[in-house]
Amino acid sequence: MSLKHIIVGMSGGVDSAVCAYLLKKAGHKVDAIFMKNWEEDDTQEHCAATQDLTDAKHVCEQLNIPLRTVNFSSEYWDHVFEYFLSEHRVGRTPNPDILCNTEIKFKAFLEFSRECGAEFIATGHYARLKHEQNRTRLLMAADKNKDQSYFLHGLNQQQLKQSLFPLGDMVKTQVRDIAQQLGLHIHNKKDSTGICFIGERKFSDFLKNYININQGDIVNTEGVVLGKHDGVNFYTIGQRQGLGIGGLNTSNEQPWYVVDKNLENNQLIVAQGNQHPALFNVSLKIEQMHWIDPSVFDQHRPIQAKIRYRQHPQNCHLRNFNGQPSQLILDFEQPQRAVTPGQYAVLYDQEQCLGGGIISERL
Repeated sequence: MSLKHIIVGMSGGVDSAVCAYLLKKAGHKVDAIFMKNWEEDDTQEHCAATQDLTDAKHVCEQLNIPLRTVNFSSEYWDHVFEYFLSEHRVGRTPNPDILCNTEIKFKAFLEFSRECGAEFIATGHYARLKHEQNRTRLLMAADKNKDQSYFLHGLNQQQLKQSLFPLGDMVKTQVRDIAQQLGLHIHNKKDSTGICFIGERKFSDFLKNYININQGDIVNTEGVVLGKHDGVNFYTIGQRQGLGIGGLNTSNEQPWYVVDKNLENNQLIVAQGNQHPALFNVSLKIEQMHWIDPSVFDQHRPIQAKIRYRQHPQNCHLRNFNGQPSQLILDFEQPQRAVTPGQYAVLYDQEQCLGGGIISERL
């Protein structure tokens, strides 16, 4: 690639730091932007934004890269957080990090960078891009333990065409080694986990600030009442912790898991044992399907899918529901544990990410 003007999304972590270093080392004109996506009192213990910005400034000073802070909190609230709340209000479990990529990092940030004259944006995501004459393919990262193509499946051709992922062919240990050799103080900084606007807070405590508590019964698969819940909105399929029904005299010592939600009767349905049949489904329905490049998909070919980030891709087939192209069904070769409405099913053809959609129903 000829030398370009590239703006890096600088998060304050080791991945974006090494990403910026590699691009500058290659001779490109590199600038950096720190995105502020959440308006809150940064003095609160759970918020890492202040420290992240400080780290980003130190890294950019060491690498001699200009850094500016841009506030996208309004866009984040409108396009990510409001959706997050609306999904929880109807008892589903959304993934705001995926929407943050499509609406903020590769839309608002991309548009801002283009206005600044940049030809590309770059991030520290672990994924690979194959820029071809007529299309850009999104591929899994070389480091399968860190691969983040799952979170990027919602991007379109225009977004991918103007993006770079310099870490796609590297493993995490290499990245940390480079940062250490450069003397970057963040070389051993812990990776960020969880939802950015929740931070280190307990999830249910945060959610209760925005969603009313509506207590109801916790029942087993036979309908026997075992306890009370604070609202089905605060639980997810497959959840084990926080149910408060351990040590029942009428049951064995196996842990209880959420296996379903009866929204009409405000019931949380649970079962014992992590291999209980109620935890498994062989098919699911997809809505709002997004294809990265529709021309590459042959519906009659076997594909793979992931229904959560850390999952190994599972063999499956895609078909229309009742002959309607807008309604798609994924049929898996093996039953899948904890299929969760609101989460994403992301489709693959071996290492190539084809796209994905929201799980609307367990079948």
